[in-house]
Amino acid sequence: MKFMKLGSKSDSFQTDGNSMRYVAAELATDIIVNVGDIKFYLHKFPLLSKSGQLQKLVTSANGENSDEVDISDIPGGPSAFEICAKFCYGMTVTINAYNVVATRCAAEYLGMHETVEKGNLIYKIDVFLSSSIFRSWKDSIIVLQTTRSLLPLSEELEVISHCIDAIAAKACVDVSKVDWSYSYNRKNLPEENGTGSNLNGLRNRSVPKDWWVEDLCELEIGLYKRVVTTIRTKAILSDEVIGEALKAYAYRRLPGFSKGMIQSGQAAKYRSTVDIIVWLLPAERGSVSCSFLMKLLKAAIYADFGDTTKGQLIKKIGQQLEEASVNDLLIRAGEGENMMYDVDSVKKMVEEFLMRDQNAEIESEEDHEVQELGKPGILSDASKLMVVKLIDGYLAEIAKDPNLPLLKFIELAEMVSGISRPAHDALYRAVDMYLKEHPGISKGERKRICKLMDCKKLSVDACMHAMQNDRLPSRVVVQVLFFEQVRAAASSGSSTPDLPKSIRDLNNGSQRSSRSTTANTEEDWDAVATAEELKALKEEVASLRLANGRNGVDKAASNKLKGMLKSKKIFTKLWSSKGEKGENSGSDSSESPGSANIEEAKSTPSRNRRYSVS
Repeated sequence: MKFMKLGSKSDSFQTDGNSMRYVAAELATDIIVNVGDIKFYLHKFPLLSKSGQLQKLVTSANGENSDEVDISDIPGGPSAFEICAKFCYGMTVTINAYNVVATRCAAEYLGMHETVEKGNLIYKIDVFLSSSIFRSWKDSIIVLQTTRSLLPLSEELEVISHCIDAIAAKACVDVSKVDWSYSYNRKNLPEENGTGSNLNGLRNRSVPKDWWVEDLCELEIGLYKRVVTTIRTKAILSDEVIGEALKAYAYRRLPGFSKGMIQSGQAAKYRSTVDIIVWLLPAERGSVSCSFLMKLLKAAIYADFGDTTKGQLIKKIGQQLEEASVNDLLIRAGEGENMMYDVDSVKKMVEEFLMRDQNAEIESEEDHEVQELGKPGILSDASKLMVVKLIDGYLAEIAKDPNLPLLKFIELAEMVSGISRPAHDALYRAVDMYLKEHPGISKGERKRICKLMDCKKLSVDACMHAMQNDRLPSRVVVQVLFFEQVRAAASSGSSTPDLPKSIRDLNNGSQRSSRSTTANTEEDWDAVATAEELKALKEEVASLRLANGRNGVDKAASNKLKGMLKSKKIFTKLWSSKGEKGENSGSDSSESPGSANIEEAKSTPSRNRRYSVS
């Protein structure tokens, strides 16, 4: 730390109790200076020779109290005045980063200018600031911190602006010219703690571009804002470095922020800090991580920010949504809400994410040129698939909320329905979780949510689970069986056997997806195969899978299916036959298919017929 010593005489100030200070000298004191609760018994000559303000006060005083003045409003209080008084006496005083601003403001108040006496205190302090303090990274930060308690005079004297300029200039210097001694962070290095294998490694260690970010975390948020703003105006450091600085500040200054756990009673502190951090966020996409933006959004919701701030964060998150995790999206709903999570905010993020493609297409049409895939604003297939996977996982989590309306679940799922999933296992898991946690929904609602899935895109394991899932509508189970049969036939090189008419009709109806303009009718969904037809279909799937198993193809899946078909409990609750054969009920309850005539239900090979389901 830089310091300056003034004067050569020994310190002869004495204390008498807690409220009296005097100079031990042969001459009697002839002036009393009141500073707050403390009385200073001093001599007029050394004080008045250097202080224009004390000259005026003594001259204007009259009557019995002509030798007593009150300057209780002096900046810095008794300690700052004592330094100024000792300077007047020529006593040794030490000026450093912690007391220089208070002393400078006190000297300004006392009028210790060059016009009063050459080489006065104000001149000496200004030289010390410009030649030493503002050239030191650490001292500049300390000085800037001390200016808060001395406002507005420290601002009027431009001490704050000079400090900020000095700090910003050093933060933007080329890292090849930065020495580690600038930074407080040296103590975090193994070499500095004596734990490193090479104690000289510090000299050889390269300095990162963000070497300064943690040091600025010591600043109060108002000063921090001014420093970062000045750094940004120089346009030297990248937005990524600015983003890292904002993240470090939030983690340091906001309790629990790094873990996403906001402590109660901190709303006011969060409100002021988060508002400025959001204001300072760089405009460039990717300059801060999506996880950090999500933490800011959660803090903004907790501190009850306005829609403008939350909207800005949601827009930034949506532009890089592929970086988020499911845990990031689990935003607790506000007070008074029945739901556990804020689903509407996530929907806005997805909407913003999808808008990137639309905006890029519009710009491309206006410019009459096709933009390259890697340019900002155009979504890659990888980004789309990552977001689909993210939303599927999010749906599985919010499905556990017993108060989640079906409409919100479906609306969110349909927002990404235009992105082709290679598999629907994750979506099936989310749908199944919703059905499990909401057993009271109607049959029509179960059918509606199941339309979100494409049974063709379920894996073997998912099919095995679905075929035993009593929560699914009967039609979905039949579709799963059919597609498993088609898949087994394709893998074995066989043609798909003829299907019973009711199952064939049911499959044809499945070609209309939930995104089709023509919705499936209730009759389509209620068309259920007879027990004999269902059993024939299962046996066909099993025979094809077992044949594959003998050929060494998909042995694990064939063994699973073989075991399932031997079970007496499989599908006993799925089907019911009423009246004559072919008259099927839409009910999900059924009698056991054990009494069915298997021979009549066996299917025969078709003439190279293929059933395609979109």
